[in-house]
Amino acid sequence: MHIQLDNKINNLGIFGPKDFYEIPDEEWQQFFDVNIMSGVRLARAYTPTMVEAGWGRVVFLSSESGLNIPPEMIHYGMTKTANLSISRGLAKRLAGTGVTVNAVLPGPTLSEGVQDMLADQQAKSGKSMEQVAAEFVQQARPSSIIQRAATVEEVANMVVYAVSEQASATTGAALRVDGGVVDSIA
Repeated sequence: MHIQLDNKINNLGIFGPKDFYEIPDEEWQQFFDVNIMSGVRLARAYTPTMVEAGWGRVVFLSSESGLNIPPEMIHYGMTKTANLSISRGLAKRLAGTGVTVNAVLPGPTLSEGVQDMLADQQAKSGKSMEQVAAEFVQQARPSSIIQRAATVEEVANMVVYAVSEQASATTGAALRVDGGVVDSIA
């Protein structure tokens, strides 16, 4: 049985700071399975019907951490680099089919997970979550041009574009919505 999907957004992911020397093999495998293989398996399952239909959109949620590997989250960065490789390779594999495959690279984003990570700091400081997140960005990602965390809506807007008909010539791309964290003009 085939289920017809027009859009497949691979958004499942886990993260968390941990020193490289303290990450056991099991945690490396967990990050690999959740952040990489979940998207691979779903893309493998749903893109054949998109190809049959001659239209579809696949988006892998990568991260600026896939280009700018954070020393406190090497295992996370590795998975986000893999998402870039998979999305580019799959875009090439599906060339000419009407199915586009892209990666969206958010920078620090005030998601539920980031809010959880910053909750203790926010409670101790008495500052708003937005202020605490901005301070985190300025300290942990000082190359940020916007000097704050993005909102989930700002990231979602890039995804909405990537799955739209207007994105028909956008495929194999790494679409950055990183607030300028990655210090590159390309």
